[in-house]
Amino acid sequence: MRVLVTGATGFIGRRLAPALEEAGHEVVAMTRHPEAYDGAGRPVFGDVHDPESLAPALEEVEAAYYLVHSLGSDDFVRRDADAASAFGAAAADAGLHRIVYLGGLGDDADDLSDHLRSRRQVEALLAGGGVPVTTLRAGIVVGHGGISWEMTRQLVEHLPAMVTPRWVATRTQPIAVDDVIRYLVGVLTLPEGTDRAYEIGGPEVLEYATMMRRLADIEGRHPVIVPVPLLSPGLSARWLALVTDVDTRTGRSLVDSMVNEVVVRDDAIREAVPFEPLSYDEAVLRALAERARERADAEERA
Repeated sequence: MRVLVTGATGFIGRRLAPALEEAGHEVVAMTRHPEAYDGAGRPVFGDVHDPESLAPALEEVEAAYYLVHSLGSDDFVRRDADAASAFGAAAADAGLHRIVYLGGLGDDADDLSDHLRSRRQVEALLAGGGVPVTTLRAGIVVGHGGISWEMTRQLVEHLPAMVTPRWVATRTQPIAVDDVIRYLVGVLTLPEGTDRAYEIGGPEVLEYATMMRRLADIEGRHPVIVPVPLLSPGLSARWLALVTDVDTRTGRSLVDSMVNEVVVRDDAIREAVPFEPLSYDEAVLRALAERARERADAEERA
């Protein structure tokens, strides 16, 4: 199948493109800088914020993965809505059979953050043109380079003691990036269920504080974590920006979402794409190993 991967240079896209090729698919990698692209697949120019660029990128494509967002922007809700509407319409005009979207977990009955509500809105807008949309909803994706994971790692590694906001007690269901890729590849050829959302997660439901303590144990660290209930979202975001490389705007969006419990309520994906997901500890070890390899390679080139 000829498949377009948007966000081909991003955290998920750069892993997904080679996995799709390994599964026997022809990959078209959409990027704003095709001349600099060195990943899997054939690079093509495209920008979801430039609707006129989408038709050429989608030419003769059968399915597409939508992996882009504007989380670092002040008006990310509007920008993501506009982009999803444009892409859904362009996909319909191009005659695509399926769009696969990676969204976010969260109970619709909950008071979802702007970030998670935006993810739901994108699901609907992508489908607005009439192309079936298969959505995978995930919480924290554990893998080197993922924003939420890097925030967790840097907090543990940079601070011997942490005065933390109340969201450290929120439950989440982290999933290894390798397992996200397996699910993304697996749903592409499902004979049924092309127009629905699947919830994906690892085998454990953990509080954020537990995730940090488990990471610290693996790294041989012993941070003191002291929750402070009155630390506001705004102060939390500034705190994150001081001790991690997550910018304040992105940090605020993530912090707002961390008050929402993000766990799998429907495990239908386990029958649709059956395999045993990695444990949290194994996901952490793989993320740390990839980071170490990348740093060693950079030192060799220096």
